[in-house]
Amino acid sequence: MNEIEVKILDIDKAAILARLREIGAELVKDEAQVNTIYDYPDLRLLGKKGYARIREIKDRITQREAVYMTLKTMLSQEKYKIMDERETKIEDAQAGHGIFTGLGLIVRKILIKDRISYLYKHSLIEIDDVKDREYPFPLLEIETQYEEELREIVELLGYAMTDTTSMTMTEIMEKRRNAMNIALK
Repeated sequence: MNEIEVKILDIDKAAILARLREIGAELVKDEAQVNTIYDYPDLRLLGKKGYARIREIKDRITQREAVYMTLKTMLSQEKYKIMDERETKIEDAQAGHGIFTGLGLIVRKILIKDRISYLYKHSLIEIDDVKDREYPFPLLEIETQYEEELREIVELLGYAMTDTTSMTMTEIMEKRRNAMNIALK
């Protein structure tokens, strides 16, 4: 399924949560996640701004655990980030890891994060807190299939479309590292 995806960085998490309640967004997920990101040794997926992932989830609302195997590839990054996402629920995380390594992929990164997700109309609004020194800021992500709904959500949350980015997390962190290196000189 193709999805339009944008991020808003360095958010005021408490203010966003309050605003989501005000607009009637429905809390649909409160998760602890372990995301194991895979690529080939030659980084051919990352070279196409994609990745393979095993996501292990513990849902704090339902107390359920789930594991998903995913392949994401970038279709466009011109106006918004448009990704092709192929995902399936699997029974056994270790089997999923074994399939990826058996295909020649290697672990590139393990991200541990908390994710709170709200549903507004047909769109998912997600707030991530990543337990990694590389990602020391709360991040908001909006995923939708509808451009007008995306604009509506951005405005309802008090932002403008110019406040959004279609950059990948790898690009965001590279840009921040470069800015910090310049500032230190």
